[in-house]
Amino acid sequence: METLYHQTNKEIHEVQSYMGGLEKTDRESVHLLENDIQARVDRIFTHVERLEILASKEPPNRRQNAKLRADQLKYDIQHLQTGLRNFQHRRYQRDAQDREREELMSRTFTTNDADTSIPMDETLQMNSNLNNAHQGMDDLLGSGSSILNGLRDQRGTLKGTHKKMLDVANMLGLSNTVMRLIERRATQDKLIMVGGMLLTCVIIFLVIRYLG
Repeated sequence: METLYHQTNKEIHEVQSYMGGLEKTDRESVHLLENDIQARVDRIFTHVERLEILASKEPPNRRQNAKLRADQLKYDIQHLQTGLRNFQHRRYQRDAQDREREELMSRTFTTNDADTSIPMDETLQMNSNLNNAHQGMDDLLGSGSSILNGLRDQRGTLKGTHKKMLDVANMLGLSNTVMRLIERRATQDKLIMVGGMLLTCVIIFLVIRYLG
């Protein structure tokens, strides 16, 4: 389990580094990087599921700690998955806006003898769509910020729980050691008492026999 845990944790850090390069990647290559990151994320989710199964099979004194470590990895990779989806959504929005802008710029206006008209309704509709897209992006960023804050709070809670569990485990280990010492001392005292009683009986017997 330790080997799989460290391997998974390393892969999560690699995905984090790749995520940092998404914004700097050119538009022709960003699809390839997104697909590579998604494949890594899927593989990490598989590792986390395996770790959860292994954690449930750990001895009782180590099971809770193993489960906390697996949960932490799960929260980390869920955070990265959310970040990737947010980036993809932003990119789709930018691509749509670029296409609409190019269509508007490439539109040709023609004149004829009967009427001269400019399709203002379509322009207004396109402007409305752009405003709606911006509003959607703001809502999405707000939602993403809320998700990130929730994940940070969960991470802090898990760390606090982990520390408390370790403290309890250390206290239990100390208590077990003290109990064993008490039991050993009680056994020794019992043996000494029995030996003393036997020795006293022997001395009394000898005194009665030889002095009586």
